[in-house]
Amino acid sequence: MTNMTVTKDSIIGDVLDANIETAQFFFEIGMHCLGCPSARGESIADACAVHGTDADELVRKINAFLAK
Repeated sequence: MTNMTVTKDSIIGDVLDANIETAQFFFEIGMHCLGCPSARGESIADACAVHGTDADELVRKINAFLAK
């Protein structure tokens, strides 16, 4: 469990470092390159823009998961 609160400005690498199980949510949006340096340094908002996904929805899902 982590006390992290994820926002659209959160860096993907920081989210994964806090809880690797959050990778499932990135995989769901088609982001399968989580280990590459650019992906780990990208914000959730930037990744969602590239992948055509709603950043607010992804942040909501991740925060709900982290709150469990």
